[in-house]
Amino acid sequence: MNDTVSARPRPRAFWADLRFLLGIALIVVSVVGVWFVVAAARQTAPVFAAASTIVPGQSVEADDLRVVEVALGQVQESYASPATLRPGSVATRTVPAGELVPRDAVGDASRARTTTIVLHSASDVPASVTTGSAVEVWAAAPRDRGAFDTPRILVGAATVASVDRDRTMMGSGGTAVEIVIARADVAAALAAVADGSNLSIVPTDGAGS
Repeated sequence: MNDTVSARPRPRAFWADLRFLLGIALIVVSVVGVWFVVAAARQTAPVFAAASTIVPGQSVEADDLRVVEVALGQVQESYASPATLRPGSVATRTVPAGELVPRDAVGDASRARTTTIVLHSASDVPASVTTGSAVEVWAAAPRDRGAFDTPRILVGAATVASVDRDRTMMGSGGTAVEIVIARADVAAALAAVADGSNLSIVPTDGAGS
């Protein structure tokens, strides 16, 4: 009689089971990571966008802003939102219409270092100069018999708040331009107006090209 010896299966190596488990763990981690990335991308928060161009020194009111839901992730705190805007805030720099409002573009009115004045340009103001345009103010002081000195820069950095090409000032024609200037420049600008200097608004941001 032949003895039949049953062949027993060889036990599976421990390292093979461990490799299998590690593979499963890597797949799970990968899936969870992708889920977190997608979830973060879909998470939005309310922040402010400029409803119209905001200029430095302008009082920022509800009508100047609109709330938009955007996914900003870690930079969310860098933008103004309904939770951060304080009553009586003013703009510290220009924010073009439609752009998100950086948090540092809005500050306390008591710290504002700019103000607005209206100047009357003796020369034509380019049609492309509008609210938010960066400009210089040039002045030519009056001399005898209706002559004027060589023009010089009176205000080297100003921002246009509004332009009224139909408005007259003290009975004269031309263009009335409301500009935002540093408080330190106010005295010189008002002195130039008082002595009858010819003032010109010159764009510095390519608006006139």
